[in-house]
Amino acid sequence: MRKPQGRLVTAAVWLGLAGLVITPMLVAALSPYLPSREFAYIASGFAGILCLGLFLVQPLLAGHYLPGLARMQARRWHRRVGLGIVIAIFVHVGGLYLTSPPDTLDALFLRSPTPFSVFGVIAMWGTVFVALLAAARRRLGLDYSLWKVIHHGIGSIVIVSTVIHALQIEGTMGNLSKWVICCSLLLVTALVAVDLRLLRRSVKARDSQQS
Repeated sequence: MRKPQGRLVTAAVWLGLAGLVITPMLVAALSPYLPSREFAYIASGFAGILCLGLFLVQPLLAGHYLPGLARMQARRWHRRVGLGIVIAIFVHVGGLYLTSPPDTLDALFLRSPTPFSVFGVIAMWGTVFVALLAAARRRLGLDYSLWKVIHHGIGSIVIVSTVIHALQIEGTMGNLSKWVICCSLLLVTALVAVDLRLLRRSVKARDSQQS
């Protein structure tokens, strides 16, 4: 039976994470810019904001940091959230295309004069590549250790590109909420990477030497 303190910590972690994910969407929903925007553009914007939140959840699931989830449950949710990110990206790009096909095609073919478009495209194709590689990993016979290196490497590029893309856009999401979630995303990604690659490996190496 879980102790009351444990339940409080679990609730605090999940409430804090939910607040980080939901707050930017609430701020965007109250933006004065929304009434003048088309539905496709609005849907695209909220899909992009949702991506930021889902990206924040992914490293926490990968490192098994979220309380109340067993290791296998965290892995299953990591895959589900990854699929959700891919869907949100397609909604984001699709909404932009419906709003302005020429501008969207220029961005996809890296012809857009706006720098944030380049980083958005890098993040998009990096995410799609990782998702496709994850789906075909066993068929390709890709070694799990090599897969982790590729996944972590491309994932880091995707996160940094996503943050730069988001911070350069002046839209419905408030500046404060945008900076908070972007900084949280970078911090969590860095801490998880250090823990998984350095701290846990050093602990395993020490335990193997002592045994």
